[in-house]
Amino acid sequence: MRLLTVAWWGGRIAVFAVILESMPSPRSPLSRLFTVLLAGVLAGLVLAVAALPGGLLGGLAAKASLGAYAELPDALRTPAQPQRSYLYANDGRTLITTFYDVNRSDVPLAEIAPVMRQAIIAAEDRRFYLHGGADLRGIARALVANVKGGGTEQGGSTLTMQYVRNVLKTDPTRTAEERQAATEQTVGRKLQEIRYANALEKTLSKDEILNRYLNIAYFGSGAYGVAAASQRYFGKAPADLTLGEAALLAGLVQSPDEYSPIDGDKDQALARRGYVLDSMAETGAITAQQAAAAKAEPLTLHPTAQPNGCTATAAGHDDWGFFCDYLRQWWLAQPAFGNTVKEREQALRRGGYSVVTTLDPKIQQTAQKQATSVYGYGNKRALPIAAVEPGTGRVLAMAVNRHYSLADNPAGQANHPNTVNPLISGGASVDGYQAGSTFKMFTMLAALEAGKTLSTGFDAPAKLPTRYASDAEGNCDGKWCPGNANPEWMDGYRMMWDGFGRSVNTYFVWLAEQVGEDKVVEMAQRLGITFRADSDAAFAKDDAENWGAFTLGVAATTPLDLANAYATVAAEGTYCTPLPVVSVTAANGERVDVGQPSCRKVLDADVARAATDAARCPVGQQSAYGQCNGGTATSVNRIVGRPVAGKTGSSEQNATETFVGFTPQVAVAGIAANPDDSTDLVGAAVQAKVIDAVARVIRTAVDGKPVKDFTAPSRELAGDPQRPQPRPTPEPEERRQQDRENLPSDLLRWLQGRGRG
Repeated sequence: MRLLTVAWWGGRIAVFAVILESMPSPRSPLSRLFTVLLAGVLAGLVLAVAALPGGLLGGLAAKASLGAYAELPDALRTPAQPQRSYLYANDGRTLITTFYDVNRSDVPLAEIAPVMRQAIIAAEDRRFYLHGGADLRGIARALVANVKGGGTEQGGSTLTMQYVRNVLKTDPTRTAEERQAATEQTVGRKLQEIRYANALEKTLSKDEILNRYLNIAYFGSGAYGVAAASQRYFGKAPADLTLGEAALLAGLVQSPDEYSPIDGDKDQALARRGYVLDSMAETGAITAQQAAAAKAEPLTLHPTAQPNGCTATAAGHDDWGFFCDYLRQWWLAQPAFGNTVKEREQALRRGGYSVVTTLDPKIQQTAQKQATSVYGYGNKRALPIAAVEPGTGRVLAMAVNRHYSLADNPAGQANHPNTVNPLISGGASVDGYQAGSTFKMFTMLAALEAGKTLSTGFDAPAKLPTRYASDAEGNCDGKWCPGNANPEWMDGYRMMWDGFGRSVNTYFVWLAEQVGEDKVVEMAQRLGITFRADSDAAFAKDDAENWGAFTLGVAATTPLDLANAYATVAAEGTYCTPLPVVSVTAANGERVDVGQPSCRKVLDADVARAATDAARCPVGQQSAYGQCNGGTATSVNRIVGRPVAGKTGSSEQNATETFVGFTPQVAVAGIAANPDDSTDLVGAAVQAKVIDAVARVIRTAVDGKPVKDFTAPSRELAGDPQRPQPRPTPEPEERRQQDRENLPSDLLRWLQGRGRG
């Protein structure tokens, strides 16, 4: 056993280490008596120093502490201990999850119950408010008690000394060797600890030291600091601790793993609680009657495991994990949190940030309900849905019929019902899904920007020979010739209004040829469409002017990209980078400048208004110029019940079905697809369900908000909507009106043959 004693020597405070060889309990009374006598001598030296005139001892301590303070590590001057970060929904209260390496969170002393403060002092340092950092009497008392034996071994370290040790052994800026050295049982280490403690006592108030100690002490079961411990053991804030609960927690710090009532010995935890209560009574913090009553209370725990990471979101909300993962990827790209990805990851897990996200629980709940109503969790097909706020880019919801989980899936089921792949936002191995005729929006915008008007007319044929060469079966004299899915309803003289409303393939392929496919591709990129598939990226970069099928939506995209692109139109040409946070507050209470929308004007407002006017046609509403005469998603008007616009999209052979809709306040997109097998065709029948699902998310998003109408475009962009007498073809029932603008099979083979599929 090593014993430290302090004595007066040569005008200085000297610390001597007396080492008694570890041995079994003394075999004879004489041997034990000798040990006790030796300890008494050493203790006498300590008490002699303690009895020195206060001014003399204080002056010496002050002189020593001034030098020591100059040598204090930065971690002791300005604590930077690891703390968990919290992610909240946009209400600032609903907890999504937390991130941490160490389960710890600082709280001010005012938010810690007074009985907790009294309990920790009674348990660990009764003379806390009397000593100057190192308690000589306490050292002597512990020395004698430990030599006598017969009970729990006592330490001579004050709360201030313990705080120094805790900081140095957990300081993330120190090496592993330096952290380990902070707990070594050596004279040098103990001397340094005393010097640092004395220096801190001269610069910090007692309450500040106590607060720091309570926020760093380890209470067992993975809980660092009283806030984490209160939640871990009792499921409550430290301000709400009762006397018995505070005494139990205070008793844990001496031997956290052994005494923990969750992971250790409950009986020892109760015995230790009793010791703390008796000690509190002896110090006058409580009465003997209060101590007795608290000791009689049964041990009632409410263990609460703190979630950690995106796979540990709140119970029943594993769907939030997809949004959480999107936020984490966004975080890792922000220079405000570090120079490298590793530093940013550490900041999230150790920085103690409070993050208010853009996730709207109400919209998310509806989106998840709708996604799973179309396809269940066990279905290999999926309906990822994203909702974005126009004018800010704030991501309001991200839902899909999958559990965000690392749990194993049944044999043969690669990504269902559990997955952590970014099915909604794209990235990693997810390139996205073809969104069909929703891409006609980019053709219309490019044409309007090039000076064409909404009344630009074309007599759309059933099949349109183009300038693009094709040797595939079904070509038209060696040229690619796409066709309309429903010639009776689509063919004939069309302008942008009804060409968009009825989703006429040949009209938009013709229109794209007029303005240049490269302009259409550039427009899509300007509105945030990202080409994640290598083949799409290569086509866009090297051969965009010959990408004739682009307007029909052959490039892969994601619901988030698509919703945000249409949100740009809803915001009258203002593009905003998708944003998952409202605010980020650092552990010190300072706001980090990362929550502001990043927006820029990418379209003339009148061009966006004109495109919106045409987009009223597909959803069963009327344009400002009365030119809508049929739509592919007319049920949306009834469901939303306010000004709304949108577009359907079907890919080749109905492999995917898409709908994107928007109001001035929200844009929502959903794409039905098989994320693991693009050859698995979802079929045309699901389109009505996709339309219904997205429309109901829009309705939830605008519920309770003032009704806002779209601004009509100028007469200049509307042009002169004079159309010839339409062909006398009766409109089929709405079910036949659904958008089936499929690419012909010869186009698909042509694309695959060129390596562009």
